[in-house]
Formats: sequence, structure tokens, C-alpha cells
Amino acid sequence: MISTMEAGPEAPVRRRLSILLVTTSFPRSGSDWTGLFMYKLVQALAARDDVELHLWAPPGPRPPGVRDAFIGDDAAWLNRLLDAGGIAHLLRRDRPRAAWFGGGLLWRLWRLYRSRAAVDLVHVAWLQNALPLALSRRRALLISVLGTDYALLQRGPWAPLMRRVLQRHRSALAPNAPWMQPRLEALFGGVTADIRCVPFGVDRAWFQVSRQSMAGGPRRWLVVLRVTVDKIGPLFDWGRLIAESGDELHLFGPRQDALDIPSWIHYHGPVTAQALQQDWFPRAAGLISLSQHDEGRPQVILEAMAASLPIVASPIAAHRELVRDAENGYLVGNRVEFEQALARLRNEALNRDIGERGRAWVRSFIGDWDACAARYVQLCHALVGPA
Repeated sequence: MISTMEAGPEAPVRRRLSILLVTTSFPRSGSDWTGLFMYKLVQALAARDDVELHLWAPPGPRPPGVRDAFIGDDAAWLNRLLDAGGIAHLLRRDRPRAAWFGGGLLWRLWRLYRSRAAVDLVHVAWLQNALPLALSRRRALLISVLGTDYALLQRGPWAPLMRRVLQRHRSALAPNAPWMQPRLEALFGGVTADIRCVPFGVDRAWFQVSRQSMAGGPRRWLVVLRVTVDKIGPLFDWGRLIAESGDELHLFGPRQDALDIPSWIHYHGPVTAQALQQDWFPRAAGLISLSQHDEGRPQVILEAMAASLPIVASPIAAHRELVRDAENGYLVGNRVEFEQALARLRNEALNRDIGERGRAWVRSFIGDWDACAARYVQLCHALVGPA
């Protein structure tokens, strides 16, 4: 069965749940945007009176009410994993190190799941973190599926291994975007209790961004992403049009691949959410993403839409699910379409109209992080059942 959980009322809560949440992505500080969406989810879950949250995640700021689930030197080991770039990065760039870290991760998670047998439910972010549960006793299991681990299902033995895990437990899959559901249903529909889209939320502060007029100076187009070959896509080629027109292209994000960034691009490195909200989004003409990466539901696009910025994006599945062409942005598959989209969005009235449509859609169908946590807890109760 395929279902979705967009913003809306939650079912009545019957009892307090003890949840073990496992993730290998988490911000190390308040200015780190690696895994920031996981911090926001943890914060929203921990604030609920009906959840006792145990967290196994890399060291970093912990919201009130969270109990760390480290065993031994887990914290130091997770720091080393982040220093190496994370499992997904290593799988793309350094297979031997990926195998070494992968083995260590599976062993530590197997030890963790054995030690936390008393929790009501295990909530795993990313499919691969659930693999050791193939050797665990039967329990309620919820797996959040994102773009990077969804892509793994196209390769090697990942899908058969996941079937073994799902068959063993009372399980549900929660992709964060509807476009993943048909493939997940085809692979796992007969072995898991539910496949239900649970979209991540958006901080309320994004809805409060007030945009300024684009008149009186060069228009600023923003790109906010991890700087990798796949995420940059054709930006360095097509984006030259922006500089040639007298506008500016500003690029934000950590440089994870050794790419030479053209001199006409204003590159700023990593940026905080506060800086985007206060300094950049109010003065921007739009957000651009020409990514060719395995995206799930790009959080930065949702945040930009909530701030009423129009989107110019490549037509990958993750973007097509968010961007309605000529309604809240433009999908561009070639240089000519890219140029046409920018030309249209230089019209301030059209730009603002498209931006406001995007904000209204995010407010209605995505909601904030409290709404996201409510969707997850509703699904957790369906898995755990009555006390």
C-alpha cells in the first residue's frame, strides 16, 4: 500500500513512545549545515511530551530532552567518519575506505541494536543503517528513505538485503518525497506494512522572510549546495549568461570536490541559515539548482520557496516534484530554457507572483518541523500498536 502524509491534523496519541533514532549525518556546531535537517527533526521530536528520544548520531549540539545512545568510543568513531566525508561520499570517491568504514558502522550498529532492545521503536535514517537489524529480534522499525540511499537500491545486493530486514520486523518505509514511492512499492510492497511519504518540515523563520525590490542594482541569483561535480551540473557553463547580462551569481556551500570555480562567480563557502534569511534571500532574484545528483526532496529549495523565492531548476525527479513549471519556478533542461527562465524572472511583478505561489504551496502541503514530527509520531503509533 502506498500513502502520503502531508501537512494536516495528526491522529490522537495513545501513549508515550520510547524511540531510538539512528543517523550518521548530524551538524557538529550551530554553523554546520551538514545534516541540519536531522537536527531540526530531532529537536521537534524531543520537544513532544509523548516521545522519549534516544539518539545515535555524530557528536554535535543536542536539543533538550535527547538521550545519547553511544557505546564506548562511538562518538569519536563517528567524528572520524565525518572527517572522511561520510559513507555516501566514500562510496562515490574511495571504495576501499568506504568498505572499511562500512564494516565498522555495521558492527557498531549491530551492538547498538542489541543493547537497546527495550525501546518501543527503532527509527533509522538511511536504508544502510538498518542492515544489522537482519540479525536482531523482531521489533517495530521505521526507515526514512532519502535520495542517496534510494539510489543504492539500483545497485548490487542492496534491495535483497533490505527485503530480509523488512521481513523480519513490523516495518514501514518513509520516503521524504512521493516520487520514490512507486519503486519502493515494487521492491518491498509485499514485505513491509506501509510505504508512506513523510515530508520534512521547514523552519517558521523562512516564512517570515520579506523580500526587497530588485530595482536599483544588479540582480543576485543564488546557488546553495554542496560543491560537487554532480550538484553543480552545467552551472559553470550556463551560468556565464548571468555575469554577461550584468547580474550576479552567488554560490554558497562547502567545496567537497576539487572544482575550479570560475572567477565571475561570487563564491562564499558555507553559509548559515540566519545569514540566508537576513542578508541574502531578501535581496535575491531567485534560487538556482542545476543539480544532477540523487536528490530526495532538496531542503534548500523548500526553504527558498517558503521565503517566496522563485526556483530555476534542472528537471530531475526531485525537482519536478516541487517545481511546477511557470507556476512557482521554471524547470530548465538546456541552456536556452535557462536563459528564457532568467529573462522572465527579471520582470519583478512576475517574479513576486511566482514566489508567493511557492510560499503558499509549502505552507499548505509541507508545514513546519512540528508538523513533520507529528507525521512521524502518527506512523510510529501505527507500527507499535496499543500498549
